[in-house]
This record gives sequence, C-alpha cells and structure tokens, in this order.
Amino acid sequence: MEPNLCVEIAGLKLKNPVMVASGTFGFGDEYAPLVDLSRLGAIVVKSVTLHPTAGNRPPRVCETPSGMLNSIGLQNPGLDVFLGEKLPVIRRFGAPVIVNIAGKTVEEYTELARRLDGIPGVAALEVNISCPNVKEGGIAFGADPGIAGQVTRSVRRATGLPLIVKLSPNVTDITAVAREVEAGGADAISLINTLTGLAIDAERRRPVLGNTTGGLSGPAIKPVALYMVWRVRQAVKLPLIGMGGITNATDAVEFFLAGASAVAVGMYNFVEPAAAVSVIEGLRNYLIRHRIPGVGQLVGAMTTG
Repeated sequence: MEPNLCVEIAGLKLKNPVMVASGTFGFGDEYAPLVDLSRLGAIVVKSVTLHPTAGNRPPRVCETPSGMLNSIGLQNPGLDVFLGEKLPVIRRFGAPVIVNIAGKTVEEYTELARRLDGIPGVAALEVNISCPNVKEGGIAFGADPGIAGQVTRSVRRATGLPLIVKLSPNVTDITAVAREVEAGGADAISLINTLTGLAIDAERRRPVLGNTTGGLSGPAIKPVALYMVWRVRQAVKLPLIGMGGITNATDAVEFFLAGASAVAVGMYNFVEPAAAVSVIEGLRNYLIRHRIPGVGQLVGAMTTG
C-alpha cells in the first residue's frame, strides 16, 4: 500500500512534509536546473525585507566540524523586487511558496505582512524573529517572549495568510517564547534557527567571518534541534516544522518522532542540491518498510522509559 505523505500545516495542504529552509535555497530559481522543485512540499524563500538589504561584509561563510557558520546578514533585493521579479518565477515551479519576512521594527514586519496578504502565489508567511529589534537596543525579537508575542500579534492582525513563526534557539527557555507566539495568533512554529557561533583564524588571530559571529547550522546542531522540538511539542498545541541538521530520511523521521509535523532541509542543500527530494523518497521507503500508513502516525510517537 502506498503511504500517505500529505500533511496540513496551518491550513496549508502539502503533498509531502519536506520543505527547504529559508536562507539555504535562495528564491528557488537558483536550484531549478538541478532539482525538480515540483516534488517539494514547499519552498521557503530567503528572508525578504521591506527595503533592499546589502548584508554583512565578507567573508560570510566558513566550514566548521559537521556544519557551517554564516553571517549573510539577510541580503535580499527588497519586497518590491521580490514581488515584481522573483515571485512570478517561483510560482511556476509548482510548489507552495512560503515567504520568510524579516524586519528591524514591529512596524516593518507588519507592513510586510500587509503587503503580502492576498498576493497570488504566496501560500504562507514565516516570521523570522531572530532579527535585532532596533527600538529595543538591538535585542533579537525572539530573545524576549513578550516582544516575540508582540510582533506575532501585530503580523496576525495584518494578514489572513497562514502564519508560521520561526524560533531562535539562542534563548534561556524556548518554550516561553513558543507559548507567547501561540497566544499571539501564530498558526504554526518552525524551529530551530541557527545557533550563534564564532570561528577564529589562529594564524591571523582574527575572526574568520567579517561580522565576527555567525549562525551555526548543519549536523552539529541536530541534537539541540531535536531537543527543542520535543520541548516545544509539550508546551504548545500548534503544528511544528522541525529543522536543524537534516541530511537524510532517518534524520527527518527523528524530528517527526520528537513532535514535528513537517521538516525543512537547510544547510545540506549546499552539499547536495537534491537533498530534500532524497529525504522525500527515503521517508516513503521508511513508511513502506515499517508498514506505517501515513506520516502522521510518526508525529510525537517517540516512546521513553
């Protein structure tokens, strides 16, 4: 019997639960010559800001043991170019498009949500709350549960689109943030974003990255990501999209067992452009091998004790 890979996240019906994570797949067109994008559950585009953003000074990426650090700095052409040039191309690929939005103030997030609301081809919004809040002295929106809830409520009022909030792991208690965004009107939560890290060039005695610190991603962070998905699953009722170090179907299954309803492949897209498609195929084979009728039966099915 063919297993059922279909899932519904925040009212968004997907043919399978495997997405590509924001910031690792560009706007999708970059990968089109290498990957059949129509096979993906969804494409989460790189962060879009209200105005063009140049990003951080180079070097912006460096390899680390079992992962990578990046300090891209949200480089993107801005909302107008995204709507006029990028979205029309992405829509043709046949996968739902989830737009990741980022801002420096609550007002910027709100304006982005308002302008994307009702735009054909935009299936959902993912709110990147790892950004620095310039009105609060540079603290990340996601580092303070109250501020995370505030931006969620404001964006919720501005759009009828399915609303996914992406959580930062760089907090004392991620469940406190999760509860606030749930109360603020989020329809789903994606986690985790990158962990803050530092690489040093010992010979030059300087940071490797031009921005000094960067976001750590890749297999090295998978145990942390699994733990946080498991914790948040116990704290909120919202569907979760798990990510952090997924390289194959077994990794994805672990996230489902921890409580995720869908997953996103991130850093490994740089290693293997068709990684997400391989995860989809591997997940199907896993379900057949274990005679499990659908991916939903895996969600939260980890047993302890």
